[in-house]
Amino acid sequence: MPLLDDSQGTSGLVRHDSQRRLLQRLRRRGEASRADLARDAGLTHTAVGQIVKQLESAGLVRTLGRKVQGQRGQPATLLALDPRGAYAIGVRLDRGRIETALADLTGSVLARRSHDRALPPPAEALDLVRADVEAFVQQVPAARRRRIAGIGIARPFNLGSWLAELELPRATFAAWDGFAFAAALERACGLPVVEENDGTAAAIAELFHGHGRGHDDFLYVFIGPATGGGLVLDGQVVRGSSGNAADLGVIPVQASALAGARTGAGERDILLGRASVAALLRHLRKSGETAASIAAPEVTPAVGAWLRDCAEALVVPLLTARALLDLPLAVIDSDLPAGMVDALLGRLAPLLASSVAEARTPPRLLRGSFGAAAGALGAATLPLFLHFGPGAGKPGAGPRDTSRQGGAYAHVA
Repeated sequence: MPLLDDSQGTSGLVRHDSQRRLLQRLRRRGEASRADLARDAGLTHTAVGQIVKQLESAGLVRTLGRKVQGQRGQPATLLALDPRGAYAIGVRLDRGRIETALADLTGSVLARRSHDRALPPPAEALDLVRADVEAFVQQVPAARRRRIAGIGIARPFNLGSWLAELELPRATFAAWDGFAFAAALERACGLPVVEENDGTAAAIAELFHGHGRGHDDFLYVFIGPATGGGLVLDGQVVRGSSGNAADLGVIPVQASALAGARTGAGERDILLGRASVAALLRHLRKSGETAASIAAPEVTPAVGAWLRDCAEALVVPLLTARALLDLPLAVIDSDLPAGMVDALLGRLAPLLASSVAEARTPPRLLRGSFGAAAGALGAATLPLFLHFGPGAGKPGAGPRDTSRQGGAYAHVA
């Protein structure tokens, strides 16, 4: 039977909306009493009690214990998400890495594998991912394997583009043009597969399990080999007409003056040509340093120069997003070490403050919650988001389903 019975038409859908609202409140709070949930969700105590019973019966919510509430009244029973309520497997496909992860309903990563190599042809990549998926399935207790919600894939939608900026051979990626990897993986593994732009997927992880628990509106920026992003408005991820909303990497910017810059003085570049790990590595080579500088305890001269250049390149895109969408927050994450991201934010904040227009304020900056794990966790979050996220079950509310019309998966208890 479905994990949350969806057989009762409109009344069932309304009840599901209420269930998802409570799940969202629990996700944000970590733990809460029935009174907390009623107040947060704007529901009566009776309604919340009924919904909690349904969620407990479905194995999605568990009782933690009692919380003492001062001198009067009975202690309140605390509730939380049951991490064993659902599982999902995530696959991050990038041009230089394949990464897989197994996550539970609370977003805890239970297992993770990484293949740090140039993306192989689709058939070889399929074999690698299938082996990872099969290993992860075995790690879920046998009695709960039917609670695996599915597989999520986070990948650039245009794997064969911007190869010159990333200094990658075009022939390596030609076989990926038009290859339906998601459908092939579903056939190979027998689990439903949903696919999303990698920047949007990482933003969903941040919304579901990170800063999104306390913030409803933010721009998400991920600095990886290339640069991508995601957009969250009113607690919902925004995909855009082609699934490329907040694709910051293609925004035109001024050319860099750094050693190893791709373009000459006066020419224009795009953001991923400056604010990306590929740009950093190119600059290090031209400056006579190696990739080891990235992990050095002290910021080297070449790394410091790139941090300044990267911060300068981000100013106009971030202030533009602030002006267009009135976003109060920008969350910046990266494959780079957390200390480097903090150093970047330290350089970026004063540049934004000095560049913002009169009577306006720059966005607040926060480092992302998951670093290099964001892509794989975001991928694993996709099936969970599709069913348990805010607005789930409504047209256009979740990630695109590349394997089925309508995006309805059969979850069984």
